[in-house]
Amino acid sequence: MTEDMQIGGRISRLRRQRRLAQADLAAAIGISGSYLNLIEHNRRKITVPLLLKIAGYFGVEAGELADSDEGRLAGDLMEMFGDDVFADADVTNVEVRDLAHANPAAARAMLRLYDKYRAGSHAAPAAAEEGGEHFHLATDRISDFLQEHANHFPAIEEAAERIRADIDNTSEAFEHGLRSYLFNVFGIEVRLASLPHGIARTYDRLQSRLLVSDILPAESATFLVAHQLGQLAAGSEIGHLVEELPEGDAPALARNVLAAYFAAALVMPYGPFHRACRDYRYDIERLGRRFGASFEQVCHRMTTLQRPGALGIPLHLVRTDIAGNISKRFSLSGIHIPRHSGACPRWNVYSAFLSPERINVQLSQMPDGERYFCIARAFSKGDHRHNAPRRHFSIGLGCSILFAKEMIYSDGIDLGNPNGFVPIGVGCRICPRMECGQRAHPPADHRFRLDDAVRPESLYAKML
Repeated sequence: MTEDMQIGGRISRLRRQRRLAQADLAAAIGISGSYLNLIEHNRRKITVPLLLKIAGYFGVEAGELADSDEGRLAGDLMEMFGDDVFADADVTNVEVRDLAHANPAAARAMLRLYDKYRAGSHAAPAAAEEGGEHFHLATDRISDFLQEHANHFPAIEEAAERIRADIDNTSEAFEHGLRSYLFNVFGIEVRLASLPHGIARTYDRLQSRLLVSDILPAESATFLVAHQLGQLAAGSEIGHLVEELPEGDAPALARNVLAAYFAAALVMPYGPFHRACRDYRYDIERLGRRFGASFEQVCHRMTTLQRPGALGIPLHLVRTDIAGNISKRFSLSGIHIPRHSGACPRWNVYSAFLSPERINVQLSQMPDGERYFCIARAFSKGDHRHNAPRRHFSIGLGCSILFAKEMIYSDGIDLGNPNGFVPIGVGCRICPRMECGQRAHPPADHRFRLDDAVRPESLYAKML
């Protein structure tokens, strides 16, 4: 028996992506439907021959199938148990990992219950003062949704490829071909227009006219047109995917996110983009030039390269604003990105704000010993007009140190020098690094004593 493999969720995800019933997959691999159900819920171990049979059926490597998100789940649980509400629970890291390993479904249920607790505790004061509820769980649910699907949606990729082939068969450049396609197939005319402040695009259904703000960068305008096309041309594929989400705000947000996924797949088609990533060694600026996309758009597209037989580097991505609020998070590299709070201040995604528009490189090591190669770049968004307000963000992108040489940014860096790695953590509340002078909070499971005769630079770094 293969040990410690929590692969049920991955098998279930692949089956749903192929729109297969459990009974059909079970018949194809020669087991009963009830046994497959137990495997998908991680209640049965899986033999190596069966693992190989399932991998062969889906056309993936057995090693890919055996990878699990147990580490990410354990990290989310540790962050949860770091909350003051659990201060007297004395839950240990070993117990948390046991929970993630033995009962992942129960662990995820606990996380969602905790999400609702947090939303309720934050919303209550605002609701009492202003007469309404201001917090919901949709954004966290969408992050989980993308993680569960490894940020790869074959049905949407196929829809984008069909349409891109039609556009490329014309003699027009892609941007003009995109507009022609919208007009010829849906009767929608695309125009640049002066729109009210804060509005990037508006669709006038009565006049069949799509108006795009004339002060947007060219790549943003093209992406918005492709996004609108995704809502129209891939509506059935998107609708099928969002059926698995609970009622509330999550489905509406998911439709918007998946339409953006379609837009990226249309602007940066999988095959050509994957080959260019390999040929250019993940040179983001060169890829942006090649496909007419922004830095952020290219980074996002890189994280979707999970097609069997044409895999990209397993990457993680995090986007934060200048106040440290994480607005996007996704991880295939194995690194844990905080679910509810800001990340470690030692991450280069924060120091990138000190040198905006420049790519910052960092070798980092987590407390568990895993090492990562990370790049980060700060940038601003805003209208192209005088005195327009700007929004400041930083994108962090990275991979396991094992894949670092595949990225051009590793050239000239000694990847084998242990002294070159920056010790980082997930967040102060669950980080065990007692020597860190940048702590904003003490670890949740420690207490400290202060010597009145000695004033350390950081109170929390001197805890006992």
